Amino acid sequence: MNISSLQEVKEELKELPPKQLLELCLQLAKYKKDNKEYLGYLLFQSRDRDVFIAEIKSEIDNRFLEIKELTNLYPIRKGLRTTLRIINKYCKYMGDKAVTAELLIYFCRQIKNSKIPIHKSARLENLFNTQTKRINSAISFLHEDLQTDYLKELEEIK
Repeated sequence: MNISSLQEVKEELKELPPKQLLELCLQLAKYKKDNKEYLGYLLFQSRDRDVFIAEIKSEIDNRFLEIKELTNLYPIRKGLRTTLRIINKYCKYMGDKAVTAELLIYFCRQIKNSKIPIHKSARLENLFNTQTKRINSAISFLHEDLQTDYLKELEEIK
């Protein structure tokens, strides 16, 4: 099966009448949950970025409340990985390196504040260190003023 390029799809979509385009969007949204979530973000939440980021942080806080109650490191690690998957999904939706850096810094700060014993597990330490590397990578694409602000926050976490 030959997969069409994005340019070919774009040209074909330009030719479609609005009603047929609407039907295609609805079929795409029905096909997969991720498509529906992304379409919902684009339609309803992308206009007010600050509110959306606050909602994501609230969801992270709720997940950390659940994780804090766990005592075994395995479920803690699984909970952190699930939280990271959610953060990564939202960062992909927004497509902004500043937001990625902000949310990952918030995640790492929550790990530190929750007193999760990451030093007791090599996997948890690696997870934390990987996120700090991702933060540095995201920061490197930003304007110099933003870089200094985010690097300062990152240093507080380390």
